[in-house]
Amino acid sequence: MSRVGKNPVSVPKGVKVEISQSQVVVTGPLGKLSRSFHPAMQVQLEEDKVWVKRGSDSKFDKSLHGLTRALIANMVKGVTEGFKKALSIIGVGYKAELAGNKLTLSLGYSHPILFRPPEEIKLIVDNPTRIVVSGADKELVGLVAAKIRSFRPPEPYKGKGIRYENEKVRKKAGKTAA
Repeated sequence: MSRVGKNPVSVPKGVKVEISQSQVVVTGPLGKLSRSFHPAMQVQLEEDKVWVKRGSDSKFDKSLHGLTRALIANMVKGVTEGFKKALSIIGVGYKAELAGNKLTLSLGYSHPILFRPPEEIKLIVDNPTRIVVSGADKELVGLVAAKIRSFRPPEPYKGKGIRYENEKVRKKAGKTAA
């Protein structure tokens, strides 16, 4: 039995879970998320708990058991609390500006980079060197944060670029003059 999969997902007040065959829809104060799961996984709603059962003890079904439960738990957490990822911009002259829904990044290139996030994602630029990506879908928040980071990943010599807030960048020594 999967250690993660055997635990139920508790559904807090104000969150509605609908299950139809292999489709699960979770609605809460921060939005609505839906996802379809493998037909071998049986998702059941009992009172205020969601249980995930597997069809057999095959290796494939065991691997999906904990994953399915974790994805449903992330959906429930997303519509109640939401997810956030913070990015730091390090470098002289590197900055971010938010105009409406467009993010403009000045990252040392000859042109500014314009980025328009998906509608489900909210960007906050509280100072020119910090971007907060937030939303209900954990996967989409991580994807948007990774896309923004990919415009100028941190380089190993001075550490300039965009990094996650708690990311440690290992620096190289560089050249030494003789």
